[in-house]
Amino acid sequence: MKKIGIFFGSTTGTTQAIAHRLAKLLGVADSDVYDVSTVAPSVFDGYDVLVLGSSTWGSGDLQEDWYDFVDGAGAIDLHGKTIAIFGCGDETMSDTFCSAVGKLYEKFRPTGAEMIGAFDADGYTFDNSGAFIDGAYVGLMLDEVNHPELTDLRLRKWASGIVSQIGA
Repeated sequence: MKKIGIFFGSTTGTTQAIAHRLAKLLGVADSDVYDVSTVAPSVFDGYDVLVLGSSTWGSGDLQEDWYDFVDGAGAIDLHGKTIAIFGCGDETMSDTFCSAVGKLYEKFRPTGAEMIGAFDADGYTFDNSGAFIDGAYVGLMLDEVNHPELTDLRLRKWASGIVSQIGA
């Protein structure tokens, strides 16, 4: 069985709550859910699958705690690991909706990890997202501000896809 670790950056608590909801769906213990502001990237060593989550701030920026963590993680060889990314955003910020998902994808793609977790963007309403890369949405995007009623279904669908992609 592949060991899954969930790593999040959260300012208001929304992404943290989503990380814990995902943990339940993926059968991940609370002790394997990490706030990136309190751990070093070397924690990645203990996991086969890394689920990364960030809210989007400003003009499509990562949640602030991710910046130092990403700098350290970018130096790690992640060959043999699998990464899936989720993000929280606000569709009314229609030019940058969940762009942090795309920023994490771009930061971790060169590390040698296998990137999984693309998600169908049907049902979303926005003009642009940094998470739309090479013709696909590279992770799960959630809007707890305007569409919290869609979150459970999207989380279940994405978690099920992750499980089937990693063969767990």
